[in-house]
Amino acid sequence: MTEDPEARVAELFDAVADTYDAVGVDFFEPIADGLVAELAPQPGERALDVGCGRGAVLLRLADAIGPTGHVTGIDAARRMVELTRADVVAAGVGSFVDVAVGDANAPDAPGAMFDLVASSLVLFFLSDPLSALRAWREVLHDGGRLGVTTFGPLNDEWNAVEQLLRSYLPPEQLDPRSNTGGPFSSDAAMAQLVQDAGFVEVRTASTTIEVRFEDPDAWYRWSMSHGQRQFWESIPAEDVDGVRAAAAEAMRGAVRPDGRLGFDQVVRYTLARKS
Repeated sequence: MTEDPEARVAELFDAVADTYDAVGVDFFEPIADGLVAELAPQPGERALDVGCGRGAVLLRLADAIGPTGHVTGIDAARRMVELTRADVVAAGVGSFVDVAVGDANAPDAPGAMFDLVASSLVLFFLSDPLSALRAWREVLHDGGRLGVTTFGPLNDEWNAVEQLLRSYLPPEQLDPRSNTGGPFSSDAAMAQLVQDAGFVEVRTASTTIEVRFEDPDAWYRWSMSHGQRQFWESIPAEDVDGVRAAAAEAMRGAVRPDGRLGFDQVVRYTLARKS
C-alpha cells in the first residue's frame, strides 16, 4: 500500500466499492437525504458532487435537478466511479449526469461552473481541507451554494467500540470520526473552517442517524464495507479475532430496546454561499 495518505484513501475505497452502502444498513442514504434537502437543488441547476462514492448524493441531486440541468460526480477511487457510472445508466439519467475519476483537492472542470457543490463525508479524508474548500469555491458561480457533511459526536455507549478500533490506527492515517480537536470537533470549528475558505452565510444543521445491526457479525460486515475498513487493515492478522471478540463484548452496552445492536450518529451539515 502506498505511503501517500490520499492515495491510500483511494485504494481503501477501491477495495470497498463493491460492498459500499450495500450490506443492508441504512447509513449513507439518510445522510444524503439530509444534505440534498438542505441544499435544495432546483431544476436546471448545475451541481458538483465531490467524492461521490456510490452515488447516494449524486442520484438525489439528479432527481431534483432533472434533464434541464447537469450533475457531475468525481471520486478518487476508480472502482467507485466504474460502478456508479453503471448505476447512473441504470437509473436512466446518463444524459445529464457525468461521473469521473477526479481529485477532491482540485476539481478538474475546465470551463465548467456550478450552482452548488456537495460533498458528503469526504472533507476529513483530505490532508488540507482548507485548501480543498477554497478550490471548491473557485468552481462556484457567485452566490453558489456549498453543502458538506461531517460527523458529530457518537453516543457514549458506542465510544468503547470506536476507541478499540481507533487504538490500532497509525498516527499518520486520518481518522474520520475524530472529534478530539481541529476543524471537525464542533459545529463552530467547522463553520470557522468554511468561513476561512472565503464562504459567507455559513450555517449548521444536524440530524441523528439510528444505525442498527442484528448482531456483532452484521456490524463487522458493515465495518468492512466502508472507510472504517482502514482500522481493520491496521490490526495484525493474528489479533483480528481477538479484536472482534472484544468489540462484541463492548457492544453489550449498546443493545437497543428492540434487541438489536446500534448507535446513534450525529451528522453535521455545514452550508454556505460564495459571495
